[in-house]
Amino acid sequence: MVSYTPLFTTLTKKGMTKTELRKNIGFGTNALAKMSKGEYISLETIDKICLYLNCKIEDVIEIIPD
Repeated sequence: MVSYTPLFTTLTKKGMTKTELRKNIGFGTNALAKMSKGEYISLETIDKICLYLNCKIEDVIEIIPD
């Protein structure tokens, strides 16, 4: 299972909302909805998030064993 809780925590620490992130990076609302539901998004999107936030991948996504 995929969890984006680390991303939401990172955003809170940086004083940024999910909507601000989406607009600044330029990904669609579909990706944001998938993240909110814990569904997979592309590695390209994760890469863009990491570069924009200047953070590590573990600050964005966590894999939780089933």
